[in-house]
Amino acid sequence: MSTFTYDLALAGLSVGSAAALTGIGLIVTYRATGVLNFAHGAIAMVCAYALRQCVVGWGWPLWLGAVVTLLFLAPGIGVVLERFVFRPLSVLGGDPGQTLVASIGVFVLLVGGAALVWGQGARDDAPELVSADPWGQLAVVLVLATGVGAVIRWTRFGRELRAVVDDRQLAVLGGVDADRVAAAGWAFGSFTAGLTGVLLAPYVRLDPYGLPLLVMEVVAVAVAARMRSLPVAVVVALGIGVGQSQLTRLHPADWRGQLVQAVGANLFVVALLVAALVLPGLGSRDALPRTTTARIATPPAAWIVAGVLFLLPLGFAGSDLHTSVQVPALGVVLLSLVVVTGRGGQLSLGQAAYAGLGALFTALLAAGRFPLLPRLPELAALALAVLLVAPLGLLTGWPAIGRHGLSLALATFAVGVGVSRFVFAQPYATSGLSLDRPSGFDGDRAYYALELTLLAAALLTTHTLRRGRTGRALAALRDHEQGASAAGVQVPPLKLLAFVTGAALAALGGGMLGMGVRAFDPSAYDPVRGLLWFAAVVVLGADSTLGALAAAALLVGLDAGARGGVAAALIGVLAVGVGRFPGGPYEALRVAAGRLRPQRRVRLTVLGVGVRRKLRPVDVGTGPTEASGAGVARRPAIAKRPRLPKPTPEPTTLLARPHPAPPVLTAHTLHARYGGFTALDGVDLVVRAGQVTAVVGPNGAGKSTLFHCLAGTVRPARGQVRFGGRDITRLPAHARTRLGIGRTFQQLAVFPSLTVAENVRVGAEQGRVAEPGSVERALRLFGLDGDVRSLPAAGLPTGTLRRVELARAFAGSPRVLLLDEPAAGLDTAEVAALTLVLRALAAEGTALLVVEHDLDLVADLADVVHVMSAGRIVSSGPPDRVLDPPGPQETPA
Repeated sequence: MSTFTYDLALAGLSVGSAAALTGIGLIVTYRATGVLNFAHGAIAMVCAYALRQCVVGWGWPLWLGAVVTLLFLAPGIGVVLERFVFRPLSVLGGDPGQTLVASIGVFVLLVGGAALVWGQGARDDAPELVSADPWGQLAVVLVLATGVGAVIRWTRFGRELRAVVDDRQLAVLGGVDADRVAAAGWAFGSFTAGLTGVLLAPYVRLDPYGLPLLVMEVVAVAVAARMRSLPVAVVVALGIGVGQSQLTRLHPADWRGQLVQAVGANLFVVALLVAALVLPGLGSRDALPRTTTARIATPPAAWIVAGVLFLLPLGFAGSDLHTSVQVPALGVVLLSLVVVTGRGGQLSLGQAAYAGLGALFTALLAAGRFPLLPRLPELAALALAVLLVAPLGLLTGWPAIGRHGLSLALATFAVGVGVSRFVFAQPYATSGLSLDRPSGFDGDRAYYALELTLLAAALLTTHTLRRGRTGRALAALRDHEQGASAAGVQVPPLKLLAFVTGAALAALGGGMLGMGVRAFDPSAYDPVRGLLWFAAVVVLGADSTLGALAAAALLVGLDAGARGGVAAALIGVLAVGVGRFPGGPYEALRVAAGRLRPQRRVRLTVLGVGVRRKLRPVDVGTGPTEASGAGVARRPAIAKRPRLPKPTPEPTTLLARPHPAPPVLTAHTLHARYGGFTALDGVDLVVRAGQVTAVVGPNGAGKSTLFHCLAGTVRPARGQVRFGGRDITRLPAHARTRLGIGRTFQQLAVFPSLTVAENVRVGAEQGRVAEPGSVERALRLFGLDGDVRSLPAAGLPTGTLRRVELARAFAGSPRVLLLDEPAAGLDTAEVAALTLVLRALAAEGTALLVVEHDLDLVADLADVVHVMSAGRIVSSGPPDRVLDPPGPQETPA
């Protein structure tokens, strides 16, 4: 038994060594560039194929193929990716969502390219670079880990790497060549990926889909190491590898035997689930490409064309119609991503799992094999499957409440991999399972007509969630989650709604796919397929229902009409460029057409010039009027922006009615710490109705922390926040907004995909009181009731956006208004107008708290000023007393 245990441990060390290599490569790349390389497994697969091609296909010596593959090809892939894919993204701002989508695009591109070059069949003749003896593999891992650790700790390059990780911009200002550091990180990460691929290939089935997913499963070791510690990654990888091998000794006789075997074969997947769902998340930034412009409405003609194209297959016959049957079903699945990702702004890489569950549950219900339920007709089985899968959307929806960006991507990916491994790959769930079409719809043409009906229902559901109050709330959540919460949007329930609806639509589409091919095929719903679907929806317009339908037609049509892998390769190419055109190819074509379109100049006759001079004088600065020999006057063609009116204070009758009882917001002995730094040290504060209370102080004084404690975005370690006698210390931001505590942000929190009026309407709909005229009153009060009301918020001047944010907060009828540097970005006239408006609000009974660095504004506006220093309020009183010399020297917060 001891010999058997030793042999299993050796086998586990071999698997753990390969996992450790993956962890080392992922960590180095992440630390050098901040990118979690989702393409790591695809690079490993390409290098494994390349070594096989050199040795088996071309007859090269093993050592020569290894040198070319590992020392030239693998690092070269990394350098090319850094130079042409991820460096431009960092120059454009380093949006984590764009880098994530680009990384997935590289994954899809390499998988599709490998399928095109080497075919989709599995190969079992990969050359063996290192013997099966695990000690050699373990030695390679330990040498690499030790060498990388020493370089990072004791060399100049290591110091530069740590500087880039801490603050890339500051490191560049200090003379560090961040591009060189990033290129070196990508080269080394790709080298470890290639080494992992060539080590694993002899012992697994080498195919374009299996090996990349196998490598991505072991990302758990890097997550467990918090993407920082190489020793932790190595220890975790070796431990999981040994544990997985030891589980093969257990053989319970009952149903537990199958479960133990499943866990034993997929212990890295279990670790991935634990690391992604249980451990604290990585990062806090949102992971979606930011919408920089308002979504362009789809022309009605485009829908007419789409309708005609989707009706055309009704006239097909034979294999053409049989292939077309898959398009509406896949379109429904992709519409689920439009709801979750495009409109809700939540990254979901696990929609393929819900589609597969929909197909599986439909098949089980139709076969009478679902526990405790009788056999059902196919349509009834499909409907019940959708109802059963929809609540399972909470598997990814619940982690999404507190996770963003990379953390949410890993959580959704882990759920997809877990469902694939523990449900779809288990014989007890899928063996001998078939799926027929509904009675009366057995033929391809009849079934296609049924699919079009279900697709129309899915389009209607998607349209409902993209319009009206719910649609505006989802758009606000996508554009700026904290701003949406501050406007009163109930963020957690809205996220859950998006994920549950997305799971239902995915299940409907998955069941339709299964019935279309008359079988449940687990490989049609594997996680790699889910990544491909996600990339396709994003690159063709994540918020476009028509884009989802086009993606479905593209994916099905290209793979059916050409060699397998063409669709994946094309989607990968488009995804790699998503950073430059987040709106997809349609936006790129529209921008290119706009640049190429010739500018037409308006020419007036001599009579026209005379009439114009009589009607209005020539504007100053437009230049003199010229007359050509043909008697044509010409003025320079100058593109002008719409004139944005200044905020003009109206009489106080535009304001809400005086509040019957003056509310009071109070803070009692608030304490807050960040690590070892004390941000608040027993702060007491009272904000009275009808007064403007200001908080000033130097940087690091604790002003922002106090503001966030009052707004609900930071929970103090000790102390209380009370509103009108009620303890609200534990209430989230959106709940405080609905009670009547509005706020603005130091960094603008507007929703760029919505118009000015829609931004204000979100505050009115989600705020304390829904008054019919609150939107118009807010627009008029802040000078936004002209043409600017219908303009998208994206691209407007900072001063105008500041007024939009203030109007949105005011539209919710707040009783207390918290303003974080409200004058930032405003010119002198706008500041003067803002002062009048805020005074009018206070005169009507609203309690205002202002954190502001402009002491002149504070002196003109505030009734009471509190000066903070080192986390305490050191002085309070009227501004003429507190701000007089030798008062504090204020600096921008």
